[in-house]
Amino acid sequence: MKIAKSDDKTKLFPVVFKWNQANTSARNVAICGSWDKWNQRIPLVKSSGDFSTIVELEPGKHEYKFYVDHKWVVDDNQQKTSNHLGGENNVVMIDEADYEVFDALDKDLASSNAGEALRSNHPTKESHDTPNDRELEKLHQFGQETPTRADFGKAAPPPVLPPHLLQVILNKDTPVQCDPNVLPEPDHVMLNHLYALSIKDGVMVLSATHRYRKKFVTTLLYKPI
Repeated sequence: MKIAKSDDKTKLFPVVFKWNQANTSARNVAICGSWDKWNQRIPLVKSSGDFSTIVELEPGKHEYKFYVDHKWVVDDNQQKTSNHLGGENNVVMIDEADYEVFDALDKDLASSNAGEALRSNHPTKESHDTPNDRELEKLHQFGQETPTRADFGKAAPPPVLPPHLLQVILNKDTPVQCDPNVLPEPDHVMLNHLYALSIKDGVMVLSATHRYRKKFVTTLLYKPI
């Protein structure tokens, strides 16, 4: 997912909305939400078994609903809320703190050699990619000069935590309609990592998720300090 921030004073953050094809054999799916007072139906793009789209939203609470084959429906697998008319809508909370990792990536790029070269070639164009070979290829300039040790010293260290490890299933609330003893299926990049919560009340909580064939097992360890 490529991050694109607005130049307006109010920050906008990209949010991915998905409709799982397993819910129904849909042909056309759109989404409508409270962010624009339910005025616009945004079509979702079909990819393999899902429909998805990216909408830039302000921080806060937003309600939305799916328009599937000319019918308004909610996704029972996503968080829901009841409106003042007694109907149900899906709801999403946008927290600016969840996107701090992308600000860190911007700072990494700005302090890198690739970021400095990009600014000199495109002073008004802002990039939100990480400082890697793709950024260097955009320069279309090659040479035989060997970089010095001082050039590498200008680069900032890598992020403390890779962005794909931020969405840990233990940090997410379990929907009311789901079994509290069964966690949602984790992403493969979350497997075989040791996670630790901040120490509270003299207790440290450790967790790890492993896969055995098609089953996922998450183990929690509570250790007094």
